[in-house]
Amino acid sequence: MPPFGPGRTGPGPFTYCILAMPTLLATLPATAGAHLPVELYADSEAASAAVAAQIAGLIRTRAAEGRPCVLGLATGSSPTRVYEELVRLHREDGLSFQNVISFNLDEYYPMAPGSLQSYVRFMREYLFDHVDIRPENVHIPDGTVPEAQVAAFCQRYEEQIRAAGGIDLQLLGIGRTGHIGFNEPGSGPASRTRLITLDHVTRTDAASDFYGEENVPRRALTMGVGTILEARQVVLLAWGEGKAAVVKRMVEGDVTDSVPATYLQRHPAVQVVLDEAAGAELITRKTPWLRSLPCNWHDAALVRKAVTGLARTVSKPLLKLTDEDYNENGLSELLAQSGPAYDLNIRVFNELQHTITGWPGGKPNADDTYRPERAAPFPKRVLIFSPHPDDDVISMGGTLLRLVDQGHEVHVAYQTSGNIAVFDEDALRFADFAAEYDQMFQQNDPAGEQFYQRVADFLHTKAPGQVDSAEVQQLKGVIRRGEARAALRYAGLDPTTRAHFQDLPFYETGRVRKNPLGDEDLRLTMELLNRIQPHQIYAAGDLSDPHGTHRVCLAAIFESITRLKASGTPWLDDCWVWLYRGAWQEWDIDQIEMAVPLSPQELTRKRRAIFKHQSQKDRPLFPGADQREFWQRSEARNRTTAKLYDELGLPEYEGIEAFVRWEF
Repeated sequence: MPPFGPGRTGPGPFTYCILAMPTLLATLPATAGAHLPVELYADSEAASAAVAAQIAGLIRTRAAEGRPCVLGLATGSSPTRVYEELVRLHREDGLSFQNVISFNLDEYYPMAPGSLQSYVRFMREYLFDHVDIRPENVHIPDGTVPEAQVAAFCQRYEEQIRAAGGIDLQLLGIGRTGHIGFNEPGSGPASRTRLITLDHVTRTDAASDFYGEENVPRRALTMGVGTILEARQVVLLAWGEGKAAVVKRMVEGDVTDSVPATYLQRHPAVQVVLDEAAGAELITRKTPWLRSLPCNWHDAALVRKAVTGLARTVSKPLLKLTDEDYNENGLSELLAQSGPAYDLNIRVFNELQHTITGWPGGKPNADDTYRPERAAPFPKRVLIFSPHPDDDVISMGGTLLRLVDQGHEVHVAYQTSGNIAVFDEDALRFADFAAEYDQMFQQNDPAGEQFYQRVADFLHTKAPGQVDSAEVQQLKGVIRRGEARAALRYAGLDPTTRAHFQDLPFYETGRVRKNPLGDEDLRLTMELLNRIQPHQIYAAGDLSDPHGTHRVCLAAIFESITRLKASGTPWLDDCWVWLYRGAWQEWDIDQIEMAVPLSPQELTRKRRAIFKHQSQKDRPLFPGADQREFWQRSEARNRTTAKLYDELGLPEYEGIEAFVRWEF
């Protein structure tokens, strides 16, 4: 069931560093509807800690037996927290890696081991440089092998695995194409370590790591599916909403080479470890009643999910559902407990109707009994947190405009500079402008001229994937700030008093990989909260952005509020937190707690505010899986949400922005 909705509170799957206890939500065995066993955790932190503990136990067991522990290791974002926890266990609990032999799944080809995107470098930075593993026991496919020797290298890699006694535990992630390792669609169950051509989708997903798809290698070395299936145990990790669809195909679909991960169904010892978001599309989570699983029909959120899902399945408005519709679609138990259909329909229809409001800050002097926001105080102090300098207008631009128009004191906090998302040619254009400006007005500023000359010299000689110099990072940050100020001015706000550029330190690495959330990030966030003392906070609950920045930014807000609450901060007693989405996906209709309708004119105004972010048009540097421009994605999601309300029998609008409340 969803983590939010009527009557649901708490951090749910969005926690990053708040939950003190790892939370295993469910163990779902393989059944007639699911071909692989699943372990479902509240969040990726808890799941990663559990997997790290399992690996640590295996290492210690093998050491006690006087045997090596052979691990197959993966790269990418999924296993990073597992490795960080293993490093912690080594430092704090004495876990030794002296008996560990490792074999990595894959490597881009060609790829120098010192390159930023190299998996050799990845493994060193996340694990090998921080534990006592013997260098001779580390094996990673070599991206520098001459092409004429690749076949021999791959055969030797297979022989080394066999000589080590085979892999005891293989760690895996899963790509959007269903690949494991770099075994793209078409890879068969007998495939072995080899050179493979990467799928276009895989290269698109990797574009953010390489600062553009054009820089992504077209080939890679990878263990084969057959090699992976020979491991004694396989643990596959998947986090976030973006993996939910392919996880469903892997767990519940038929075995097919178009989704190579489905071959894991033939393995006798597989664990699929998910956070709640990645498991959201599984039948046992999305529609458990269709598998005759026990359902708590006293849970209002589950009832709302079931009834809205039924209406969409049979293509009927809520108020036209019949007893037969419920009985014929696996909901006879719900009907028996809470029916007849008329009563259920009215109940859920009213819940959805009460989410709709044209007053996101609360309507003054009005009965707010059935409104999502309270009427008083009015006007409110509103603080909108925007992870990047454009998330505010992309994801909730219509609501922002509405809040300003209705007289609230609106502040926007831009949590990161967003500097890595600016094309080099845009930076050069601004450097050229600065030089022309200096000449035009005969300022003859030697320091400024030298600054921009250094920027131009660096960018003209910059290698693909090279980290920007500090000066280029600074210039690109200035570009993003200027665009954010322009958008706020268009919305009717004075950026000198209402824009707050936090530049949280975790982000400022100049690279796609960021630092962990730190004390300074929290200090800056708590200081801003205490200074503004908002009655409303808006934050990005959209966690499928390619780099995970949204996840860390939300963690900074949650942890800061948690600490302020624990210290007895009084203004928090009158503060509500609303989570928005929009850039990467939208809330499901059964989760929405506040729906702000947009007219055609408001949707146009929102689009114009997004257009102020010129460096992100016409093609953002890091588009993720969706190749459309951000304004196109945003409008499509707003219109889709409005269409869903309309199809369920609610009023028809041009668009709707949706929010879920987090009660701390």
